[in-house]
Amino acid sequence: MDPTETSNLVGKSSDDPNEQSTDLPSIKVDLHSSESFPQSSSPFQLILEPFRWLQMLSSQLTPTFVFGVILVYGLSQGFSGSFFRVVSDYYWKDVQKVQPSIVQIYTGLYFIPWVMKPIWGLLTDVFPVKGYRRRPYFILAGVVGTVSALSVALGGKLAVAVALSCLIGLSAAVAIADVTIDACIARNSIEIRNLASDLQSLCGFCSSAGALLGYSTSGFFVHHLGSQVALGLLAIPPALLILLGFVIYEQRTISSHRPEKKSMEKVQVALMGMYRTIKFPQVWKPSLYMYLSLALSISTHEGQFYWYTDPNAGPAFSQEFVGVIYAIGAMASMVGVLIYHKTLKDYPFRNLLFFAQLLYGISGTLDLIFILRWNLALGIPDAFFVILEECVSRIVSRIRWMPMIVLSTRLCPLGIEGTFFALLMCIDSLGSLSSKWGGGMVLHTFHVTRNDFTNLWLVILIRNVLRFSTLALIFLVPKAGQSEVLLPSDILTKNTSPMGDEEGLQLVPVHVQKAEA
Repeated sequence: MDPTETSNLVGKSSDDPNEQSTDLPSIKVDLHSSESFPQSSSPFQLILEPFRWLQMLSSQLTPTFVFGVILVYGLSQGFSGSFFRVVSDYYWKDVQKVQPSIVQIYTGLYFIPWVMKPIWGLLTDVFPVKGYRRRPYFILAGVVGTVSALSVALGGKLAVAVALSCLIGLSAAVAIADVTIDACIARNSIEIRNLASDLQSLCGFCSSAGALLGYSTSGFFVHHLGSQVALGLLAIPPALLILLGFVIYEQRTISSHRPEKKSMEKVQVALMGMYRTIKFPQVWKPSLYMYLSLALSISTHEGQFYWYTDPNAGPAFSQEFVGVIYAIGAMASMVGVLIYHKTLKDYPFRNLLFFAQLLYGISGTLDLIFILRWNLALGIPDAFFVILEECVSRIVSRIRWMPMIVLSTRLCPLGIEGTFFALLMCIDSLGSLSSKWGGGMVLHTFHVTRNDFTNLWLVILIRNVLRFSTLALIFLVPKAGQSEVLLPSDILTKNTSPMGDEEGLQLVPVHVQKAEA
């Protein structure tokens, strides 16, 4: 641990949580001041601006925390998620030779570890290991991911159930690391509200940059190594998560009470706090909207992927070009993050999500035009049109997703922020799972198979109609701005005192020297 970093951390005993809640809100961050971002139009200053932004975040938080966000969101989620998406699609199609509607069901199972995020969040909040709340779970995620990736890559011809278990294990590794870092992000978003949008922008930039790397290399490795061996490369990010578990700063908590009894008391407090919070209309209404907006937009990805690569019915894109499509889409996703960060983060939730959902429905018509090959009638080549469609879809999806995440952080009470944020993300994962399984059932109903894509256009039309129908539910989203407090003040602080121990991972520096007693 860097001594300069240690000197900036909160230096207080872990048995006085009330003192922490008094000091931390006093920190003021002016993200729009000229000191944070010097106003200059020169290209050199524009290049330096992201680095100054990272420096600002590191000074207001801690360098190891920012490094953890970059590693988890950039490498574990961004790179692994994108690389996994392409390589696993080819694995099911070429190695296991499974129908697209069945693959859609299998990929839905990848969300099971994400649905279990409240359990991971509860573990990280109330079950420390050897006095540490975060480090052990980063290490656990790394071990699970490394073993799963090597098993599927080196296991030869695996049974479908075994292969599916290994791929779910890879997803579990990402989910455990995600919920661990998200607990820290949620706490910072509550304590320094002005940083909430910046933290989500950092997550979005890292995720998109990692996705760009993953997509751009996936087709190359599938072509030269084969999809099964290429999956073995996914052992690298979880191995680095093990390293993160050893290097990230965390203050060890020492308790004089019986740990088993205290842990059960914490579980009870966390469950009661979650129940009390979810009953508020300010919480359950936007949570319901987030679920329905995801579930109603049924996924048709596997049907489209099989059509993309079919030499007869589809455009027969090569493995390398499929990776290029998604890589360009990842760059477009970064543009979506930039648009949100620069122009949209101050708009009210309801207005922003309404227009984002409207654009999301309109962008879906590009898929329909492509499947019906109307682009060729207009003289637009397949390669150009699919890249255009991917870019528009990614930009709109990112603009639609980021305010939902910011809204989720606004709904988390202190003390159980990790568990409750995980609960909200669990709801989102259930929406994605419903989307996958709903899309799989519709693909099966309309007989979209490995070789028959006659009714694929109709499936996409149904998906687009469902996207527009979500606009009728926008009344569930609050009209509040993205920096406003949505929960009553007593709920925001009610869960801090019973938890007893101070948050183990110190994230917020206090630039005030305290006199020693």
